[in-house]
Amino acid sequence: MMCPHGWGCVYRHHFLKWASMLSARKELVLKRSGLCILQSRYHHLPVAGSRLCLYEDGTELTADYFSSVPDDSELVLLTPGQTWQGCLESRFKTKSSYLRYSCESRMRSYLREVSACTPTAGVEARQEYVRVVGVMRRRLQAERYHGSYFDRGAKAGSRLCTPEGWFSCQGPFDADSCASRHSINPYGNRESRVLFSTWNLDHIIEKRRTVIPTLADAVAARAGREVSCDYFYRLLFTAANLKLVHVACHKKATHGLRCDPHCVYQPPTQPRRRRPARKAQ
Repeated sequence: MMCPHGWGCVYRHHFLKWASMLSARKELVLKRSGLCILQSRYHHLPVAGSRLCLYEDGTELTADYFSSVPDDSELVLLTPGQTWQGCLESRFKTKSSYLRYSCESRMRSYLREVSACTPTAGVEARQEYVRVVGVMRRRLQAERYHGSYFDRGAKAGSRLCTPEGWFSCQGPFDADSCASRHSINPYGNRESRVLFSTWNLDHIIEKRRTVIPTLADAVAARAGREVSCDYFYRLLFTAANLKLVHVACHKKATHGLRCDPHCVYQPPTQPRRRRPARKAQ
């Protein structure tokens, strides 16, 4: 049975919390288990050219991808000509809170990519992979998804901008700095914020080509060793392996860099040496 809007019936899900806006129409919904995603009884839904996206980062959902989105995710229905960013900005009272959320959304998308890549080498390896990802997820939540990187009000060591909100391109992955001296202040106006959304947090050691596959391989081949969650966390989510770059400085070619094989696993714990017994006086 197919949904009249061409998405197909996904009986695991239905939506709550419909919220319509008249001129710039937006539908904010929660995904839960239950019914067809777009049933004909919702006659007020715009159809032609509308897009269903993740509220946190604007990822557009297809019928295939929808089934993998966790329950209780916030979704937004965009009409033709409407942008995710335009809908999102109205939610926040300050520019700092909006830009923190923008950075957090990028980190959440990285976490989803890590979660989606599960080792195929046996049930035990898959369970261990889920455990490792869970450790990193909890740490990321504790760090508030590193939203401070984009917050001009954050402490100097935890933000990537000046106190006034100016960001400087850090240059391509294989350069020490940006030869073009790209800079931007998304706190200035909405046009700058839209442009800033095209800047990338580029993984020096590539996330998809290198870091995630290395993590999966390390879990599968651990043979009693403990995978270093801290090492992979730093590569995936922190400025230790991330560079903020203008789109012109974002090189799409293979970086050709590898994870350090000496850091993949936790160093073995050394047994404590027993102190010699004290001689009786």
